[in-house]
Amino acid sequence: MPIACQADAIVIDNSSAFRMEPHVPLVIPEINAEDARQQRGVIANPNCTTAVTLMALYPLHRAFGLRRIFAASYQAVSGSGARAMAELEQQVHDRQSPPKVYPHPIAFNVLPHVDSFLENGYTKEEMKMQNEGRKIMHLPEFRASVTCVRVPVYRAHSVAVSAEFERKVSVDHAHEVLAKAPGLELVDEPQQNCYPMPLSVTGRDHCAVGRVRLDCAFENGLSFWVVGDQLLKGAALNAVQIAELL
Repeated sequence: MPIACQADAIVIDNSSAFRMEPHVPLVIPEINAEDARQQRGVIANPNCTTAVTLMALYPLHRAFGLRRIFAASYQAVSGSGARAMAELEQQVHDRQSPPKVYPHPIAFNVLPHVDSFLENGYTKEEMKMQNEGRKIMHLPEFRASVTCVRVPVYRAHSVAVSAEFERKVSVDHAHEVLAKAPGLELVDEPQQNCYPMPLSVTGRDHCAVGRVRLDCAFENGLSFWVVGDQLLKGAALNAVQIAELL
């Protein structure tokens, strides 16, 4: 990496190594493209769950002024690599197959454990939403309490979000904002069983958002469900989009 930068190359890095470095922009092109355009050297790609969540959360922030969120992620095993996908496949066919990638069986199970635990009781993955979200959205006071859960799904992450805003919200206005957001599809007709699912977004560039409703606990709050292919928008596609905008 230093050699590439010394040669005046621009490096788009998909690891977590440089994301929180002050001089390194952390970029989702639909949100903070200008941060990338002003950079020479390293540009960091965000965490997959953060990227999928912010695709829906940031347009709402621009409309209503975001304060904080409570969220739970439902993360596919492909986020842990090919060996995790093979482990799920094996356990589906053989319930006695011992876990190797995960500390417990993942088939027919959910694990409230993604990444290593920190002293505050959260995992590294859970804290990324707040830390990376602040940097990407240029919102230093943003707060996020997140529980990240590994689920027996092969591909695409889902996130349930309850968000509190500074200004008065409405579902109609939220729908209007989300329908116009780049890289995002509004899929929200629950009475017709129409809402985003991992199966429907797998292999697709766009993320999808639905189940938009007034939050019962926040005075100016919205709850929603957002899903995205974490191997695309959560990783490779986002990196390619950064290269394209440059």
